[in-house]
Amino acid sequence: MMPKTLLAIFAHPDDESFGPGGTLAKYAAEGTAVHLVCATRGEAGESDAPTPDECADLACQREGELRCAAATLGLTEVHLLGYRDSGMPGAPANQHPQALIQADPDHLADQVADLMRRLRPQVVLTFDPFGGYGHPDHVAMHRATVAAFAQTRTSGPPPKLYFTTFPRTFLRWAVRLMPLLGMDPSAIGKNRDIDLRAVLEHDLPTTTRIDIRDYYDVKRRAGACHSSQLSGPGSFWGRLPRWLVRRWQFTETFHRAAPPFRRRERTETDLFAPVESTERDVR
Repeated sequence: MMPKTLLAIFAHPDDESFGPGGTLAKYAAEGTAVHLVCATRGEAGESDAPTPDECADLACQREGELRCAAATLGLTEVHLLGYRDSGMPGAPANQHPQALIQADPDHLADQVADLMRRLRPQVVLTFDPFGGYGHPDHVAMHRATVAAFAQTRTSGPPPKLYFTTFPRTFLRWAVRLMPLLGMDPSAIGKNRDIDLRAVLEHDLPTTTRIDIRDYYDVKRRAGACHSSQLSGPGSFWGRLPRWLVRRWQFTETFHRAAPPFRRRERTETDLFAPVESTERDVR
């Protein structure tokens, strides 16, 4: 039997930790080879921490943070694709010639496909079609991963393809409660450019729930590696009621895109589990 391999494909340093970090840590601790593809070094962000002495720019700083987080999560290897962070829609960084969104889509998909052929993962993770919260780099990596997955499906047993999702119930509660706490759910994050209502509109059904209770502290420590981003997208959760955050933080959710999830199939609790024939409504 081939060793278990999971390939997570994202755009920026911190996507792995503030996203499915608990899931990555869980499978790594269980002996799975967990590889991370990171398309950029996060150059378009703004640092909340002093630049380390050994770094001349933010890209160096954020790559160091990424490698700290990868070691904390127990990842096997980080694969950098060498593109530049494009920033949010309309930002000047969009126009940089090395920006990820300026990359040739076919070439980007070929790069991802080459890694899939070499690593032969049984499970592939990436962003949903909306890119989580609409970031253009996230959308680009979603499209590249889907295209690469289609290219490589004839090379051996087809892997399973998952998209990261927000817990739907939590998101609905958050959108309802935030105005009562003086927060605008359509303008959150450091630059107030994330719209949770739009996220909810693009939400995919949850097909898979991974219990990360035993790995939540590892995820938290990996997130702390990203010191330049600690007031980023995830920071506002601390202002929500503790009971709501506590219920959400110990489970990470996904949408299984391939093989397609049947409407009445039982919700999965293991990314590597064979597709079951038992049927039940997806909630």
